[in-house]
Amino acid sequence: MKTTASPKAPLPVPSPDHLTERSRRARTEPMSVLPLGDGLYEIESASDHTYLVDLEAGRCTCPDHVFRGARCKHVRRVAIEITEGRTPPPGEIAVDCHDCGETIFVDEEAPAPFYCDRHTISPGDTVLDRETGDRLTVVDVSELRADAVEIGAADCTVAEYGTNEAYDPDVPVVGAVYPHATVATNGVVPSSLKVYVFPRTRLEKPANGLSG
Repeated sequence: MKTTASPKAPLPVPSPDHLTERSRRARTEPMSVLPLGDGLYEIESASDHTYLVDLEAGRCTCPDHVFRGARCKHVRRVAIEITEGRTPPPGEIAVDCHDCGETIFVDEEAPAPFYCDRHTISPGDTVLDRETGDRLTVVDVSELRADAVEIGAADCTVAEYGTNEAYDPDVPVVGAVYPHATVATNGVVPSSLKVYVFPRTRLEKPANGLSG
């Protein structure tokens, strides 16, 4: 899991004349925001003090909130960064896409590996086999790993199968059919079509992004 804080820097101020003093300082002072999970965020302030924000409760451990009961600049900064996509909202965490490394936000309970929208594969998608260049249609994306699914006819796991050995063993197994065919919208695969299984990283979406 990724727990990197946002850069300690000021944020752009779109229209400073319309901001309250605390809102202005929330944007213009260099702060970093580190999501801790469960709606809690650690803030390193411009003065190098560290405070804890409970966003859902609207609380902060800084003196401005504790002694004045104010919606302080730290609570405001967390809210701003979430709105602008710099920090994950409560219930989500920041992780890296398995394929490209792009930072994405996912549910705290979501299982790894994680994929950005561009690299997510779903039933019905057209994909390319990196090994052969063939086009296939995805019919299922399993939660089971390639090193945990047996290929009965080959007496080995999907990960151990000869042409799959160069691909990650700890990724989900994807079922697909080829030559390229249309899959029914209800997900039912005609019995005449044989489903082949692959490690997730062996398959990729075409560069033009076309789906089935």
